[in-house]
Amino acid sequence: MCDEHTAEDNEHYLSRRQFGAAAGAMSLAMMLPSPANAATVSGSNVSIKTPDGTADCWFVAPTTGRHPAVLVWPDIMGLRPAFQQMGKRLAESGYAVLVVNQFYRSTKAPFLKPGESFDQPEIRAKIMPWRTPLTTEATTRDAQAFTDFLDQQKSVDRQRGMASTGYCMGGPMTMITAALRPDRIRAGASFHGGGLVTDKPDSPHRMVPKMKASYLFAIAENDDARAPDDKEQLREVFKEAKLPAEIEVYAGTMHGWCPPDSKVYNAAQADKAWGRMLALFQKSL
Repeated sequence: MCDEHTAEDNEHYLSRRQFGAAAGAMSLAMMLPSPANAATVSGSNVSIKTPDGTADCWFVAPTTGRHPAVLVWPDIMGLRPAFQQMGKRLAESGYAVLVVNQFYRSTKAPFLKPGESFDQPEIRAKIMPWRTPLTTEATTRDAQAFTDFLDQQKSVDRQRGMASTGYCMGGPMTMITAALRPDRIRAGASFHGGGLVTDKPDSPHRMVPKMKASYLFAIAENDDARAPDDKEQLREVFKEAKLPAEIEVYAGTMHGWCPPDSKVYNAAQADKAWGRMLALFQKSL
């Protein structure tokens, strides 16, 4: 999975000057712009029962009307203010958004203090054991519970398709969700997703024949440099399944570039990827 290599990779690709500039920009980057004609939205913490416990999540949606639902799987640093802000921004574009804490079996969110990140050895050592229970089977159970929750909300339009987005380790989780719920998931978006193509029988790319979703894969340049064949395998399986897939390597980006609190946040490319996601949703949902 991507969470097993990105800390070292990002340290390698960031010079001291780049690191300082990134750190200085994070506070500004956290102020994500609202879309034009933004809907008035309301968000709250919610608890969702699953077969494995109770997941603490964040739900945000426009205050009036019914809207397509979006299930968001965060990266290795979990549900936190940056992802709440991203969920709010998406809701302002007319979607009912659930951002989940997929680590609920081990800890509540947020679990990082200001200044802590996955590239710090002590933080990595704390988080990695929480990753172990998140098997394909566990994620499948979670995906069922989370999609069921969304369909129970008054703000969700069940006559329209649902989407799932994921970042880093969340990328494969979108594909597990799409394969589990082809009746509901009509669009998926993976941002610097890791572990999308593996040699295991339950590799996410082997699940594509079960899907009915159109997809966006926004790939980090340094991830592609490490595994350049992955994007070709993704193209092939989506082509065989006759499902649309926009697969692009985003120039100048490093793994983790999309969340606004990331040390490698790339605002221009993150906005481009966000725009491509909205275009996909508009067409598919």
